[in-house]
Amino acid sequence: MNITIHRIFVSILFLLCASRVAAQVNRIPQEDDYYKIITVPTPEGILLEVGGVAILPDGQIALSTRRGDVWTIENPSMENGSSPEFKLFASGLHESLGLVYHEGSLYSAQRGELTKLTDKNGDGKADVYETVYAWPLSGYYHEYSYGPKIAPDGSYFVSGNVAFGNQEWWRGESRVPWRGWVMKIHPDGTMEPWATGMRSPCGLGMINGELFYAENQGDWQGSGGIFHLTKGSFTGHPAGLRWTGLPNSPVKITTEELYAKVDPRQVKREGQYVKPENIQDEMNPVFFFQLKDYFPATKLPAVWLPHGVLGISNAEIISDETGGKFGPFTGQVFVGDQGQSKVMRVVFEKVNGEFQGVAFDFRSGFQSGVLRMNWGHDGSMFAGLTNRGWGSAGTSSAGLQRVVWSGKVPMEMKTVSAMPDGFEIEFTQPVDKKTAEDLDSYSGRSYIYKYHPVYGSPTVNEEKFAIKGVKVSEDAMRVRVVIDNLRQYYLHEINIAGIRSENGLPVLHPTAYYTLNNIPQGAKLSISELSSKRSTTITSVTKKTPVAKVSTASKAPTYAEIEPILAKNTCLACHQTTKRQVGPAYTDVAKRKYSNERIVQLIYNPEPKNWPEHETPMVPMPQVPKDEALKIAIWINSLRADKD
Repeated sequence: MNITIHRIFVSILFLLCASRVAAQVNRIPQEDDYYKIITVPTPEGILLEVGGVAILPDGQIALSTRRGDVWTIENPSMENGSSPEFKLFASGLHESLGLVYHEGSLYSAQRGELTKLTDKNGDGKADVYETVYAWPLSGYYHEYSYGPKIAPDGSYFVSGNVAFGNQEWWRGESRVPWRGWVMKIHPDGTMEPWATGMRSPCGLGMINGELFYAENQGDWQGSGGIFHLTKGSFTGHPAGLRWTGLPNSPVKITTEELYAKVDPRQVKREGQYVKPENIQDEMNPVFFFQLKDYFPATKLPAVWLPHGVLGISNAEIISDETGGKFGPFTGQVFVGDQGQSKVMRVVFEKVNGEFQGVAFDFRSGFQSGVLRMNWGHDGSMFAGLTNRGWGSAGTSSAGLQRVVWSGKVPMEMKTVSAMPDGFEIEFTQPVDKKTAEDLDSYSGRSYIYKYHPVYGSPTVNEEKFAIKGVKVSEDAMRVRVVIDNLRQYYLHEINIAGIRSENGLPVLHPTAYYTLNNIPQGAKLSISELSSKRSTTITSVTKKTPVAKVSTASKAPTYAEIEPILAKNTCLACHQTTKRQVGPAYTDVAKRKYSNERIVQLIYNPEPKNWPEHETPMVPMPQVPKDEALKIAIWINSLRADKD
């Protein structure tokens, strides 16, 4: 009997081990398998609402906080398992939202000045607080200031948010000089206005000696994006044009000239201004690229970052200068996002003398909004976090975390480059040629945003890709995708969900977002070079079947059934089931007792006035298919406590 029991036990143990091995083999890799997020412990009583992260020559890091403190941290990488040591370097600053180490001192942009902090006696505390340059303030809460970034000539770039109107509380305005501008401040304390058109220029970055900045979606800004800033650039928001008549302004466009081309929609009804809203099915919307015909100073985004997909509140921009310590993306650009608590990856290229490029998701799951980033001496990425008053995904209101590469190379699109007849995708691992030569592995669309005084824009003029064929390189590291309907100035969304690596791995982030400001010149591939094979038979649909109206009595989907729909349509970026995030919890929406049809209307045309406690208005989502919007509505209403 004992022998029999022993044999049964061994058999069960074998089956359990085999099932675990099988589960590991079949498991789909996750971001955490390649890039670990490690929380740096903070001493009790210190709230790290991080506004700036600087790296010191000895490996320490310095953090500035929104509460006005500057801390230095010894052993921030927690080597040998020992804890980091915090020391207060400076205090009393006014909401420091940037920090950099330069020539023995720390420099920070406060609300109203660029400040130099110097430790003269070497005791680890700042002895001298020196004003490098001060700029005007009106006192409005939204007049945040960011920076600095060090220019190649040793000067400093800083940027400033706009305020908002009193009656027109939704309209950004520049109440005092240089709000909505980027300024170049020279070491001798003189200031050179550099560019305008900014609304909320939180993310400044020096990439290979060139200045870039990350903009947030808002009025006149259809979505987030990254702009290359040359002197005299205009990036879209009209508030800063108020000061272009000053003698030292490098921008000469006037507000009146812009409004003669684009209607500001400043309409009064019964003595009150009317908030402009998105016009559905607008016949001739204005697009930002059209301004280039009238105003050559117009600078288009080098890369659009689709709102709600690649972030909500774009922040810090840094390039990977770790020499391979952070994985296979040396020289590429990483962008933090405060609202979605994540980091994106961007690659630029120059076509016809202008920057454009591609953006990818990279790493989500930070405990709070990613406002600032920098590289540690060990090649890890330090992320400074905060969300007070701004809202973000995550479980905490602040903190400091590190991202550490595991040493394993993920299966990713390393980059995407524009070609005269489509795009070339380069991978981090060789692709399986069978899946890469199958046109059913690919899909995509192009679309654009409106340029209007409304908060953000829906995606408009959407057109699906007409993929003609593909060509896989001999080493299986590159694929040319030939597309018949490329569109200049449009954002091209490329999905390669069907491709696998030679080892059978799916692409970790299978969607790329390429901003095609210019289509390159050059030779196109001939049809004889292309694979046009398909693994499925395509059936032509000649007649659309109307979507059936779903009644309130229809059976509600389970969360397991609705979760893929919420994820696909980026709903989960802003909403959770029971917890307030960037937007209200679904259970709170359910309490409003909207009908299913009303919820669908609000998906397509949100009414932010219904949720005044949320700082970030919801953008219209007309791209959500009607049947999926109805399923979402039915599921939301199933969450009502009184539904029975």
